[in-house]
Amino acid sequence: MSRRSNWWLTCVLSLEWLALGLWVGGLIVLIGAVIPAVFNTFGGQNSGGLFLTRTFEGYNRLVMGAMAVLALALGYRWWSGEPATQVSRGEVVVLALMGFIAGLIIVVLHPRAAALQADAFALTDEQARKAAFEAFFRLHMPLRSLYVVNMVLGMVLIVMKAKRSLCMGGGPA
Repeated sequence: MSRRSNWWLTCVLSLEWLALGLWVGGLIVLIGAVIPAVFNTFGGQNSGGLFLTRTFEGYNRLVMGAMAVLALALGYRWWSGEPATQVSRGEVVVLALMGFIAGLIIVVLHPRAAALQADAFALTDEQARKAAFEAFFRLHMPLRSLYVVNMVLGMVLIVMKAKRSLCMGGGPA
């Protein structure tokens, strides 16, 4: 491997790890720290819910950037043909699944959930408001589950990459 090629692969792998860390780590922080803190601090469903909706919109923008970096890095590693950074079929499948789930969340489910939430907050009639929140939570439950599934898939991808790094570095197989 040439010195120049080695430098590019080092940069690509570093960006790949950073993007994956932002994707998975960001979700862990949101689920484990931000959500509980918001509902324990803001004291209300309205203000806390709106804050979290905006927070997840920002996180979703980070995920789109991370997905682009991961896809480009994977493409570069495949194109380079270097045995030390070969792309496995499992890695491609997991990343494609993560991208599909993220796309489903970002393009379809999150905007719909945000609209249902805004509709529920805007209503003053208690009966209509209750029905609107029920519709919101019916969509919100699978949405939350998909975020968790994506987090687990990200962890699987991290393990796959770590294992590959150890195997290529002479560590345990």
